Amino acid sequence: MDRDSPMTAPAPAPAPAVAPKPGPPLWLLLELTYRCPLHCAFCYNPTDFSSIGPELDTADWIRVLREARALGAVQLGLSGGEPLVRADLTQIVVEAHTLGFYTNLITSGVGLDEPRIAELKAAGLDHIQLSFQDSTRQMNDFLSSTRTFDLKSKVAGLIKKHDYPMVLNVVLHRLNIDHVGEILAMAERLGAEYVELANTQYYGWAFHNRAQLMPSRAQVERAEETTRRFRETVGQRMKIYFVVPDYFEDRPKACMNGMGSIFLTIAPDGMALPCHAARMLPGIEFPNVRNMDVGRIWFESSGFNLYRGDAWMKEPCRSCPEKKRDFGGCRCQAYLVTGDAANADPVCALSPYHGLVTGAAAAGAAVPAAPSPLVFRTPRNSSTIFG
Repeated sequence: MDRDSPMTAPAPAPAPAVAPKPGPPLWLLLELTYRCPLHCAFCYNPTDFSSIGPELDTADWIRVLREARALGAVQLGLSGGEPLVRADLTQIVVEAHTLGFYTNLITSGVGLDEPRIAELKAAGLDHIQLSFQDSTRQMNDFLSSTRTFDLKSKVAGLIKKHDYPMVLNVVLHRLNIDHVGEILAMAERLGAEYVELANTQYYGWAFHNRAQLMPSRAQVERAEETTRRFRETVGQRMKIYFVVPDYFEDRPKACMNGMGSIFLTIAPDGMALPCHAARMLPGIEFPNVRNMDVGRIWFESSGFNLYRGDAWMKEPCRSCPEKKRDFGGCRCQAYLVTGDAANADPVCALSPYHGLVTGAAAAGAAVPAAPSPLVFRTPRNSSTIFG
């Protein structure tokens, strides 16, 4: 038969999928500042934060709020760094409340005293999430490299006093994951209604300190079991969320529900990002709200359209039936672990790079005899080590 016969000719390659037009950015995160009184070794902020340009002023933040709300954004996170270091935080909350946002302050508690919380309550702040590093003064203060445990405990009392739901967040890692029972007992004493036990996600400073922070699988399993038993004890009085670390899974999370789908971050310098860690991705020109309005950023910018849909996917993601559920996983994790943000998330058991994740997780089972010291998040370390 002729080699050019239609019966033997190769089938044409399928046309690449076209990214669908996205809906609105329902969740808006304003990282108001990278300044922070804490120095956590697991912080997700960029390691080179000290070299990032000046913060947006009040007028710019208010303009961003108005433009995002006009697109349909409804949930607002106010984060950092520590957002309480911004003197204009109340002005920003007033504007957000007036526009109809549901507002959530994500804070270490440093700077939140009686007058400030009363002011924010009057401004219309809806929600406060308070972080602890551990259940004891000694470990909490070591992990944040500050003396803040007693202050955080007082802030927890203020949150209850001013009729906010008590929402506690504790980032877990090798150095505190064995204290989950004590952490939950502390949360119960403080009257927490919601507790997020957020196993470290390895971006930013946490990725640099990964060898020191990675728990063992046995530690993770013990912590899950302790959490399960505590849930049975407290019943509906406390909602407890245990976020499993990616490195101990074999299916990737649906990161940001797909990049550029519902989540919009504005960094302190005005850079617009489809996730809070995306600044690290090389070769992508992310837009800035200083010179582009939020609508154009969301719908037209190449940085937000790059990983929409599935045209960008390589195999095995391209032909995977799970791609509509997990959207290929995390682009930042793919880049950090494999060197290419378009690779399959290495957490996935189908990824050719899955061994890099299982190997790192297995290394957490053995603490080196002479482990490297933690590198704490400080402006000096940011400029001298990562600048």
